[in-house]
This record gives sequence, structure tokens and C-alpha cells, in this order.
Amino acid sequence: MNVIEYKCPNCGSGMVFDSETGMLSCHSCGRKDNIEQIPDPLSQQGVSPDEVQEYHCTSCGAVIITEAETAATVCSFCGSAVILGDRLSGKMAPGLVIPFSISKDKAVQAFRKWCKNGLLTPSGFMTADRIKGMTGMYVPFWLYELHNKVEVAGHATKVRTYTEGDYLCTETQHFEIYRKLQLNYLRVPIDSSEKMNDTLMDKLEPFPYDQLKSFKSPYLAGYVAEKYSYTDTEMLPRAKNKINGYMESAISSAVSGYSSVAFTNKDIDTKVQNVDYCLLPVWVVHYDYNRLEYTFAMNGQTGKVVGKPPISKAKVAAWFAGISSVSFLLLKSISWMMGGGFL
Repeated sequence: MNVIEYKCPNCGSGMVFDSETGMLSCHSCGRKDNIEQIPDPLSQQGVSPDEVQEYHCTSCGAVIITEAETAATVCSFCGSAVILGDRLSGKMAPGLVIPFSISKDKAVQAFRKWCKNGLLTPSGFMTADRIKGMTGMYVPFWLYELHNKVEVAGHATKVRTYTEGDYLCTETQHFEIYRKLQLNYLRVPIDSSEKMNDTLMDKLEPFPYDQLKSFKSPYLAGYVAEKYSYTDTEMLPRAKNKINGYMESAISSAVSGYSSVAFTNKDIDTKVQNVDYCLLPVWVVHYDYNRLEYTFAMNGQTGKVVGKPPISKAKVAAWFAGISSVSFLLLKSISWMMGGGFL
């Protein structure tokens, strides 16, 4: 069975994952089932994705047309939630998932509130309801555990300035420094979907990893899910680059207390201790304004919204004008006080 649908045992309607209760829910009769107690059909599948050419909705029989990376979607004819099982089995099987905790209605409310907080965005953007689409999507991520052996050597100085009689003296001490560090980073997230904007995905962090669960296909029911476009090996350079700033900060902390530090050698040996394939919850928002479409993303667990809204030139000009006025008044007050106006 390559197309998976969860039918309600009571009424036969399609069931979907309820982000508020964390259970599989039937919108027709209200039945709710504990996902942990539902057998996952994926555990019984051994189908290669290459063997599948066409998918059919088991509710209405319509052909399901998707992009090659789509692993879960909704039938465009009858609206049934369908999971393409062969795209989530074998090498494509995720090990972990963070389920949605924010429903679509709450996501819409949170996004509208976020829009109203834009101090420099156009008034029409903040007040208009122009949400063209909001899609709940499980985005594929690699979570890396990276262990780093760091050795650095260099030259450092400590400078002390003091007075001796009528003289200003400067004393400079020189040191040869060496540090050996073990820096380990857990769950470094890198999105592996070609279609998702890497900058948006990075800004959505952090995800609450205490909410990680072993993957079960019912969590995807009613949402769109993507399978990875790039392997963990292909994305490893980006993961290493992501932790560079943290390592540089740790190295700087290890040689603090000097006036200057110049490294002559810096050796970093990075080992991949573990990699997990994980699906993380993201609400993707498409917003129309002034004949242009803007894309935003919301963390499906924390509600954090990221994206680049339009900027009002009039508000920016008014802001700068306000800053200039304050600066002018401040300078005028200082001039008045220097001229003897202060009592």
C-alpha cells in the first residue's frame, strides 16, 4: 500500500493529526485516537520509491499529482489527507519528528498579530487580510552531532600603562599561548529541502527538541510533508560552517585576558558522531500586498514568525526626521547650557 489514509473506525471519514490534542482526530464524528497505539503501515512496507509511478487517492480514486519531493499531501479532488508511504520508507524514513502544536486558526491569528507589530511596514499591510495561503508543512532536516578537537597556538601580549614621576610608562609582556579544546555540538539543524529558503529556515530556530518523538506516519495526516533533497553527507559542509562562529567564540573565551592575540596555528578536527533525519513543523504563509506576493514562515511549535515585509518609505522618512529633530534639540540645549543659560 503506497498511499496511506487513516479512516475513522466509527464513520469511515478521513482522520487528521490534531495539533492541540496530539491525537489522530475525525472531524466528522469527533473520535480521537492515541497515535502511539495506532499501527504504522510504514513499518510493514519495503517498497522502493523507484517502483512507484502513479498514486491514487483511496477515497475517490483520483490520481494524486505531486512534486517528486512530496511525501504527504491532500487530495485536490476530495480533500482527503494522504501519505505517500514509499517516499517515507527505507532510506527515506525519518527517525524523528516534532509534531505541530499550533493549529491553522491559531497560526492565522498569530501571523495577523505579528503583521500589526511592524513599526515601519505600510499601514495597508498591517491592517489588510491578504493571506493567500497558509500551508502546514513538515520540512526535512538533518540533525548533526559534531565533535570537534581544537588546537590553537599563537602569540599574545599584555599591555600595562602607568605613570612614574613626570613620565607615562607602557609595559608590554609577551606570551606564547597554546590551547587544546574539545567542543561538542548536539542537534545542529540543517534543512535539506531544495525548495525551502535556507535563510528563513535558519531564522526559525530554535525548535523545542524536548518535543522530539519517534516518527510515526499519523503525525503527517492533514499536512504537507517533504522528503529530503540532499543527503547528510552533502549537507555536512553547511553544518560545519554553521558551528564556526560558536567555535571561534569558544576559542576567544579560552584566551581572554590578553591585550592582543595573534594565532600562528589553528587546527580543527571535526568528527560526525551522529546524524538524525527529522521532520520539523513549519507554517508557510503566502501574503499578497500591492500586487506582490511575500513569503513568511512560522515555527509550528513556538509561533515564531520570520520573513521580510515591505517597508513604508513615508514611515522611514518620518522616523529619520524624528531622530534629526531630537538631535537638533539636544545640540541646541547643549549650546544653551554652554552659553550660560543653565542655572
